[in-house]
Parts: sequence; structure tokens; C-alpha cells
Amino acid sequence: MQYRTLRNGKKISLLGYGCMRFTKNNGRVIMDKAEREIMQAIRCGVNYFDTAYVYPGNEEALGRILEKNHCREQIMLATKLPYYLVKSPDAIDRFFREQLTRLRTDYIDCYLIHMLSDLQSWERMKSYGIEAWIAARKKEGSIRQIGFSFHGDTETFQALLDAYDWDFCQIQYNYLDEHSQAGRRGLQYAAQKGIPVIIMEPLRGGRLVNNLPAEAVKVIETYPVKRSPAEWGLRWLWEQPEVTCVLSGMNSLQMLKENVRIAHTVQAGEFTAQDHALIRKVRDAIRRAAKVGCTGCGYCMPCPNGVDIPTTFNCYNKMFLEKKNSVRREYFQVSSFKKKRSDMTQCVGCGKCERHCPQHIEIRKELKNAEKALLPAPVKLIFTIANKIANLG
Repeated sequence: MQYRTLRNGKKISLLGYGCMRFTKNNGRVIMDKAEREIMQAIRCGVNYFDTAYVYPGNEEALGRILEKNHCREQIMLATKLPYYLVKSPDAIDRFFREQLTRLRTDYIDCYLIHMLSDLQSWERMKSYGIEAWIAARKKEGSIRQIGFSFHGDTETFQALLDAYDWDFCQIQYNYLDEHSQAGRRGLQYAAQKGIPVIIMEPLRGGRLVNNLPAEAVKVIETYPVKRSPAEWGLRWLWEQPEVTCVLSGMNSLQMLKENVRIAHTVQAGEFTAQDHALIRKVRDAIRRAAKVGCTGCGYCMPCPNGVDIPTTFNCYNKMFLEKKNSVRREYFQVSSFKKKRSDMTQCVGCGKCERHCPQHIEIRKELKNAEKALLPAPVKLIFTIANKIANLG
């Protein structure tokens, strides 16, 4: 296993273990299977394990496994505060203490504000005393490093990075999301500030492995260097020195073995010009299978009414490659889970965006098509209710 370095000097494995996808039966974690996989990961040198309060049963399962095998000190444990459930100052500490109990530990190595969505949400947490609370927990040693996880646009991500002295952050990033969400620009901005970046959804939940269009599969299969779609996706990330650690939801020993092999052999900057061209061809093939020819260039932005047009089209296109409800959930996270919504319902049809689009996309028309696909009436109602609940207080 290879390692990169956190701000406190600790070594973190290139490959992190994402615990969200523990195998379950009737909603319960299959403990013996999860234990075999976690312990094998530790033996292979994986030392970063990521979970969250809202992953049902996962904190408890991970805590029991680490306690049973007396290996808590061998690893860095990461979990997340569900700030969107916090409605009072006391709730912050209540959630944290519950997590310590679930995880059977007295400290968290890497604590994250989960899915921090915008500056207004951070300001709300500041009004609850979150900064003083973090300082107190760090002083007593119950939190070693503080960060946040993020789904949203690049500008918001950069603003959040500037809003506090974070120890690390976590973003969704892969070759399909290179210029959406925080994106490459956000990754590099974090690196310039010396903030380590943990990557989630490196293969979009396996969809860059199992849901590739035939044209993309052919591009990979006919390339002289023989690697699986998963290996190309992981190597594309690790060859970027700004990437600190890549989380993988490994729920089989075979997947673990393969990912460890790749993490052991990859080198930053290893891609050739031909390798980069391969990734572009695969991405272009995915886009050709999509509904809207949006490249995510951002020339249509900013929208006077706040619509995040590239993100909307990115999710709209994914509707035809992935499970629809998972894409709708993602779209809520990036567009509506914040004070100022940026989904396509905010469009007033002014047409300013179309005058600047180099692809000559009929943006207003396609936004209406996207709305039909992403926000059918029942989903739109759920989005509206959830937005109001999430922003109470």
C-alpha cells in the first residue's frame, strides 16, 4: 500500500474503505462478511475507514468489529455530523456522543460536517457555536481533524474552503464529474490551500464499470494497455497528486484485492498523453449516449436566477445511464439542499444563457425536458418539503 500525508503529518492510505455499502440482509449488516473484508483491508495496509451517522447500522457494525479485533489504534476512523438534523446548539454534542458510543471509541480521527451545502448553512452552524465546539473537542482530543463532505458547484465549494481553517475535505470526483460538482478546479484550489482531499464516488457507485455504453466499452477493450474500466477510473484519480485518498465501497474480497493491487502500483503523473486521450474518448462516448450535449464549460453561467445549468444537464444525462431515483437524490443534494435553491424550477426563461452557449443548446427547452425527467410532480413536492425541513432554524 502507498500513502499520502495529512496536515497533521499522519500517513493515509491511497485506498480508503467506504463503509456505506456493507452487505446487508433485511436491512442488517452481515457481520461476519463485513468483518472478513475489513480485517483483510487492514492487513493489506488500508488505514482510513469512512462511515456516517445516517448510514443505517454501519457505525455500530464498524465499532463492534474494531473492538472485537483490538485494532482501533491501527486505523483512522472517519464519520460525519448530520448538520441538517441539528436544530439547536446542544444537538451537536448529542449527535457526537451518540456516535462515539456506536463506534465504541473515545475519539474520531477525521470528523466531517456531512454534505455541507452552502455558506448559509455554515453560518447557521456558526450561530450554534460550532467553531468553539470544534476547538473544545480538539483540545480534549476527541476530534483529531475536522473537515466537511460536499455535493455542489465549484464556486460554493471554494467559498466553503475559505470560510474556515479546515484540516481536510471530501468531494465526489471521477472522470465523468471532472467539470461538475467541486470538479478539478475545486480539487486544485484545495491543494493550493494545502487541504487534503478525500474522494468519494470514484466510479459513481460502480456505474462507470457496469453501465458504460457499448461504444465506451469498445474503446477500452481495443486500447493497447489492457485494464478494466474500474482500474482506468481509479488510476485516473490516483495519478493526480492533489488526490489524497480514494474511498471505495468494497463489499467483496475480490474487489478489495484488485483495488489494493492498483493502489500499490499506481504513480502520480503516470498517465501518458494517449492514456488521457483514452479517458476523453470514453467520456465522449458516455456523453453521446446522453440527452443533452452539454460539456459543462460554464459559459451559460451565472444564471440571473441562480439556476445551476451545467449541474442540471449533468444529472439529466445521468438519468439515462443510472438508476433514476439515485440521480434524483443526487440532484436534490446539489441543487435544493441549501438556502438558495439552484434547480431548474428557478428558471424564468430569460434566454441569457442561450446567447453564450458554444454548443448552441436550446437551454430553456432542455431545462423543461430535464424538469419532467428529474422532477415529476411527486418528487417536486418531496424536494420542496425536504428543502423547508432542512433549512428550519
